[in-house]
Amino acid sequence: MKKYILSALGLLMLGTCLTTINARKQPVPKIYMFGMAASFTDTIVHFTNIQEVDSAWIDTRNNFLQDREAYSYQLRDYLSTQQAMPQRTCMVFYSLKREKLLKKYQKMQRLYTKSKDGLKHFDVRQLDDQQFRFKTVSSEIITEGDAQ
Repeated sequence: MKKYILSALGLLMLGTCLTTINARKQPVPKIYMFGMAASFTDTIVHFTNIQEVDSAWIDTRNNFLQDREAYSYQLRDYLSTQQAMPQRTCMVFYSLKREKLLKKYQKMQRLYTKSKDGLKHFDVRQLDDQQFRFKTVSSEIITEGDAQ
């Protein structure tokens, strides 16, 4: 019985190691992205346009955008310095397909512009591409041979 438990534990540890080793970042030629910023202290909500961002990195294990917090920090820093609106909570939405992201964009816009009671609860402001543009965040692949 003890032999079976040790064998199962060993297989579990091996599976965990293989999952960690297979977690790689993969560059994609372009992704589509938009940002949204809101605050808990006022009703102003900012949306960027859907933008094409070149040379992004995707985690192949779960298709997450690498360094996505850096993209949201770009929007937060812009609003803080250029618009004098600090302490915004910024979110970034992305997809490899523009049509899929457009549906998410429209859903988020409806959430903040239409209400059941017909009243306008949020001041939605659009940031065009001349005002704010996401910049590519470079990420490097670290392989076993590179780690020292």
